[in-house]
Amino acid sequence: MGHMTAATTQRTRMPPEQRRELLLEHGVRLLATRSLEELSTELMAEQAGISRGLLYHYFANLQDFHRAVVRKAVEDLVAITAPDDGEDLLGVLERSLAAYVDYVVANRAGYLSLVRAANGGDEELRVVYEQARDALTGRMFERAAGEQRIDGLTALGHADTPATRLMVRGWASLAEELVLAWAEDPSSMTREQLIAALAGSLVGALNAVSG
Repeated sequence: MGHMTAATTQRTRMPPEQRRELLLEHGVRLLATRSLEELSTELMAEQAGISRGLLYHYFANLQDFHRAVVRKAVEDLVAITAPDDGEDLLGVLERSLAAYVDYVVANRAGYLSLVRAANGGDEELRVVYEQARDALTGRMFERAAGEQRIDGLTALGHADTPATRLMVRGWASLAEELVLAWAEDPSSMTREQLIAALAGSLVGALNAVSG
């Protein structure tokens, strides 16, 4: 009982913005192994040790909470898969893809439900999803412009044109489908083979449009 009182006191003193962020972190963590639909008020109360009413103090409704959780999860994905500063651009691409594969494997249930929700009529989630995809693919062209050094796919000999952007967008759909399917059943190839295939298919797609 004393422990609960101490925890309650600690929660009461937490600034509202910090509390909201903590609730979102709990939501993102739960979303890893559950779909959005399963992310209920009851589950949050049980897993985060809060009263059901507290969630509605920080979010207008459950849908508002779901959207905020998805936005945070997407921010995490974009940050985790950010390209590093390596000079070997194909290696940089493969490391970024490896981070993406590992993220989808670790968060498959939630990621799959996000993809479905984005394609299932929730306009705000569709916008969040599209922004994430734009960030993930767009930075392939825009990576690091320090000291006038051209980086990204342009350094691999592919001009930043509407045609190459279109090919990268199409490839991103292919990559997402492949990784989700592989995460469900990884018996078809090894993780290393998958990453090499993803990188190779991107290069192949860009060569096809550049040729």
